[in-house]
Parts: sequence; C-alpha cells; structure tokens
Amino acid sequence: MMSRIDILTTMKPTAFFLLAFATLSMCAATVRSAETLDSLIVTSSRQPQDILEVPQSVTRIDQQFVDELGAKHYSEAINAAPGAYVQRNSGQEGLIAIRSPVLSGAGACGAFLLLEDGFALRPPGFCNVNELFETNMEQARAIEVTRGPGSALYGANALHGAIQVLGPDPAQLPALGASLEAGSNEFRRAKIDGRLGEDWGAYVVTTHDGGFRFHSATNEAKGNVRYLRSLDHGTLRGNLAFSTLDQQTAGFIQGFDAYRSASLRESNTNPEAFRRAHSARGSLDWRQDISDTQGIEARAIVRWSRMNFLQHFLLGEPLERNGQHSAGIQLQWHDYAARLRTTVGLDADVARSFLIEFQSSPTTGASPAAIAIRPAGYHYNYTINTFAAGLYARTEWRITDQWLASAAARADTIDYRYDNLMLSGNTDQNGITCGAGGCLYSRPADRSDHFNVASPQVSLLYRVTPLTSAYVTASRGFRPPESTELYRLQKQQQIADLRPERLDMVEIGLRRSAANWSYSVAAYTGRKDHYIFRDASGFNISNGVTKHQGFEFETSWRPSDSWNLSAAGTVARHVYDFSRAADQGEKIVDGNQVDTAPSHLYNANATYVVGHGLAATLTWTAVGSYYVDAANSGTYPGHQLLGARLAWAATPAWSADLRIDNLLDRAYADRADLAFGSYRYLPGRSRSVFLDVRYRSATSEPR
Repeated sequence: MMSRIDILTTMKPTAFFLLAFATLSMCAATVRSAETLDSLIVTSSRQPQDILEVPQSVTRIDQQFVDELGAKHYSEAINAAPGAYVQRNSGQEGLIAIRSPVLSGAGACGAFLLLEDGFALRPPGFCNVNELFETNMEQARAIEVTRGPGSALYGANALHGAIQVLGPDPAQLPALGASLEAGSNEFRRAKIDGRLGEDWGAYVVTTHDGGFRFHSATNEAKGNVRYLRSLDHGTLRGNLAFSTLDQQTAGFIQGFDAYRSASLRESNTNPEAFRRAHSARGSLDWRQDISDTQGIEARAIVRWSRMNFLQHFLLGEPLERNGQHSAGIQLQWHDYAARLRTTVGLDADVARSFLIEFQSSPTTGASPAAIAIRPAGYHYNYTINTFAAGLYARTEWRITDQWLASAAARADTIDYRYDNLMLSGNTDQNGITCGAGGCLYSRPADRSDHFNVASPQVSLLYRVTPLTSAYVTASRGFRPPESTELYRLQKQQQIADLRPERLDMVEIGLRRSAANWSYSVAAYTGRKDHYIFRDASGFNISNGVTKHQGFEFETSWRPSDSWNLSAAGTVARHVYDFSRAADQGEKIVDGNQVDTAPSHLYNANATYVVGHGLAATLTWTAVGSYYVDAANSGTYPGHQLLGARLAWAATPAWSADLRIDNLLDRAYADRADLAFGSYRYLPGRSRSVFLDVRYRSATSEPR
C-alpha cells in the first residue's frame, strides 16, 4: 500500500494543487516568530515590502533566532526554513537544496543566487558551491531564504531560489557588544560589534574549530565595516566585508553504514587535504528619499576572491587555484501612482577570473589505465573575461483594496571570453598524448560564448483579511552554464555546446502574519529543461529534464507569555524526466527520483520561559530517506536529532546560553552517496556541548 507521502508526491499537478488548497483551508498553524516578526521582506521585490503582499514563499530569519541558534555552520540557520536544505560537508563546506535535490558538481552553485545586501557574492559564471562561508551570517541583521525562481528581477542563478544575508546599519549596532563561546572538539568563537561613531559601525567574528575527525581543524575570520548617512536628499550606505578561511579537510568514509562506526566516524583518510580561501567586497548604495510619486537608487560593488584547495577526492590529488575580481552596478527607478507601482532597473557586471589545476606528482594507487590518463603537471590554466547585463521591469496593480496583481520581466545577456594559457586538447602540459585513449583532461581552444535569456513572472494576491493573504505565482528562472562546465572539459570533448538551464514553476500559497499566531503554507510544481550533466562519454551536455513538486509549511504559536512553539516542514518529490547513460557508469531512468532528494524535512522548537531570566528550548529535526545514486539502487534511511538550549538573561546587558547538539548522541550522516560501487558518507557530529557568554549595550534602534 502506498503511504500518504507517496500518494501526495506522485499525484498529477492538478490533483496535487486541489489537495493543497484543501489543506490550506483546514490548516491551523503558525509561522515561527523568529522568522516572521519582522514583516518587511527585501529579496522578493528588491525593496522592503510587507510580507502579506509578497506573492512568493520567503522565510526571514532574524538576528534573535541566529543568536539563539548559535550556528556553527550556515546550514543550521538555513535549514530552519521549509523547502531549503544544506548538507554540511567537512569544515565550512556545504551543498545546497532549495525546492530541489541537493546539487553537487561544477554547476551546482549556479542554481541558487547567493546575496549580501542585494549584491551577488560572485559574478555570473564563476560561483563556488561553498561561497556562503564568505558571508558573516553569525552577526547578520537577517537572513532571507526565497524559494522558487527569481530571475525576473535578479537574472542569472536565481533558478531554484535565493539566500540573502542582510547586515545591520550602524544605528542597529550596540555601543559595544562582545561574545565568547567555547565547546566540544576545541571549539572557540569570539564576536565583537559596535558603533565607531555616528555614521560608522563594525562587527567581526573569529572561530577555531578543532573538528571531531582526525586532522580536520578550521580557523576562520569574517568582518564588516558599515557606513550610513544622509546625502543629497537621500541615504548613502556603505559596506566593507572580508573573510579568510584555513581549513583541514576530511573526506568521505567508505562502506555500507560506515557512519554508524564510532572509529570510522572520527577517522580521516585524507589528512593532507586542505582549503584556504580569502575574499573582500566593498559596496555603496545611494537611495533617494522617495517622494509621493518617484524615487531612484544607484548601487555599486567591487569583489575579490582567491581560493586554493587540494582535490583529495580525485586520483592524483591535483591542487586547484582560482580567483576573480569583478565590479557591478545596479540602477533602479520607481514610479508610484494611486494604484500602480512600477520599477525599472538595470544591472551590469564585469569580471576577470582564472583557474589553475596542477598535479605535483604522478598518480598512484589505481589501475594502469587510470594512472596513464592522469599525468603530473598542469591540467588547466585559463582566464575568462565576463560581461553580463540585465534590464528588468516590475509593475504592481492594486485592482481593489483586496486584490493585487503583479508582473515582471527581465532580459539578460551574458558574454564569456575564454583564454586558454596552455596547449589545447587532451594532452599533458607538453603536448604528449597519454596512453589508454588519451589524457583525461581536455582544454578547449580560445573561444567566446554568448547567452541571451528572458525571464517572466506573473502573480495574483488576495488579501483575505487584514492579517491573511493568498496568492498564486508563475515564474521562470535560469542559470547560464558555469565556466567550469564550458571550459574545464574531460576526455575527447573539445567544445561544450551548452544552453542555460531553465526552470518554470507555479506555486500557490496562504499566509497569516500576527504577533501570537502566524503560518505560511505553499504548494508548487515545476519543470527544469536543459539540465546540464556529464554523460557516459564524459561530455558535458544540456539535454536533461527534471520535474519538481512539493508542499511546505512553517508555523509559530505563542499560547502564553511562557510558551513559544514553532515548526516547519517539507514534503517533496524530484524526478528525472529522461533516460540516459551518465558518467561513472550511472544510469538515469525516466521516472526515477533524483538522488540526494530527501522525501521529507521537518524541524520543530518548543521554548518555555521559566522566569528570572531563564528560558529552556528543545529542538527536533528530521531528514527523510533519499536515494544515493541516479539508478535508485541505494538509499540513506534518514535521521532524527534532538537539541537543547538553556538561556539566561542575567541583566539587560549580560546573557549566557548553554547548548547541547545531538542530545541523544545519534549516529548519522550529513551526506551520503554511492560512487564507484561504494557507499560513501560524511558523518555528522556526536553529542556536543557549547557555552556562550554575551555582553551587549543598548542599540540606537532595533534590528
């Protein structure tokens, strides 16, 4: 007999939506206060907007929730939002899912737009799957997780959704704030923030994590300097950001259910692996004081990043070095009328990026054929000049006091100019052909690639009551091929003729926003075309199709001054809509579920205020089972974890938190997959205890 989840996730879209609407009408739940008390949402429309007039699924995670969570990794904050899931890998690495499977590989990062204060962290075509560790989430004013396509306003990479980190203005910082935290596995963290004057503020966090696995310590530092003042009938904001990471990386443990073994969980067969990354960004934002009818905004950013890491997961363990420097501008013009609001904008980015892959010694520990195709020396050495521009328009029409219609459209152009600094072809660095059919690494000749893409979005919202709204939205998102998909080729492929991935999605939703009782529920269905993957010949091609359906909810209920209850959940199904033999012997079969797509995700929190400044919280998270390969031949059973927190506000300025993660000391895997005929796992931490002591003077205004 099919389970309730199986029935829900295998229905046709029409029946799926009918059931979803019925569920909406019967739902009596709420959105957690930590995510919705601040009702102004920025990401969905690029302007502050009342959450009840946002026709899209978006979760706002505020500073209070981040502080209470004490996240050791950005996954812990993002996973509080329904429809989003980040698998923590070693150290500060992670893989993201937003209304999608957990994506990996060269183009995985391009499926999600990652923002800081309205700017993408990287230019189009040169993202990194781990770039979120460059953001200072630990001290953010808010984190917004937008689910579903957003390319109609943001352009490239807003395919499945967006994650935006918003920093505090100087007036939202204390005169002085400091935090010291210590915990299991030699964990140490220090935070300091404060105002440097009337217009200036700064905040910095430094972390040392000894790691629970052998030779897996992490040291990192992140900081921001913020500026805000009135200027020429407007407001000028500035942000300087930096990050540095020095990480010893632990690889997979292998063997079926290896994560259940205490000795294997703490082992590291790649003690030589490392990742060192540095980044810096500077931005300015001038926003005109909006009059009754019009307003303009001009913004600019410069970015710089460098990263070195040992590719311990590849035979021969080559070293990769990559980096970019880029600049971007954003211009917006707003026109306001009695019932019509129009925004027109232009975005432009220029970038120069590079990638070098070098193997210092001959390949060993493999078959003669595998060794022959992986020579020592340089494998890739190239630069790319990128130009990207997008023109967009968005109109909101308030038909009546209850009905609000909106439409947006955007046209993007993206141009890559690739310069190969080595010999072209799949030879070694000296032009010598490898045995066993040629070298693995293939380098295209110098070339240019150009992409033009249009992205529409339409929605209709109905204000059911002053505290409740319902909506339906249809949207399209896209991502261009990443530079590594186009130019970091393998085997005999000389040209990767790829098209941008495109996702069309329809969603319906209902939300209520109130101080003591709020909820948000949504159902969606979507189809992704031109899915880029590597086929059995090792060629990058873009003729895959996947389908995505799901149901999401988030709730919060404050029944009294002593209790606060919240929960969030996702039920989803992601399937292949094509058949093809893939790389490494995998077989993609039409109708199979996409691997690493948990059947369900849930989390819940219960907080009880004891009194005398004491509050206790119990947390529960559940990750459902998922297939670990495209052929659906192996599974990970999922896991459930409990956590606890005891918070004490000794005075208005002094507070302390005691946190226990994995309270019941369950054995689980942060990530599981099946590759080269073997189960592989990145194990999760055992029970861990952390104590955080904080001092915070009063702020000029609330965050």
